[in-house]
Amino acid sequence: MITCTLRYIIDPYKLAEFEHYGRLWIPLVERFGGRHHGYFLPSEGANNIALAMFTFPSLAAYETYRQQSLQDAECLAAFRYAEETRCILSYERSFFRPVFGDSSSAAG
Repeated sequence: MITCTLRYIIDPYKLAEFEHYGRLWIPLVERFGGRHHGYFLPSEGANNIALAMFTFPSLAAYETYRQQSLQDAECLAAFRYAEETRCILSYERSFFRPVFGDSSSAAG
């Protein structure tokens, strides 16, 4: 199991647009076999940092999702929305192995 964490630098004046972008992606990730843990928007502290986290069964499953998303009309529309609104200034992607409170988080 692998969790992708995205750290975004966003335009704080386009928070509504970024929130819409996040709402577009949650069902898309799940349609491709991932489990989305949500988008986390600024509240206190920095007003231009946002996070997103989603989990796939393996890095190979994540890579399949990435390849398929580049061919999917809804995913391409979501990418275009971010480009057109310019709500995302930059982002970085990191991968983690999650540990949950049950035995489903076996190392691997």
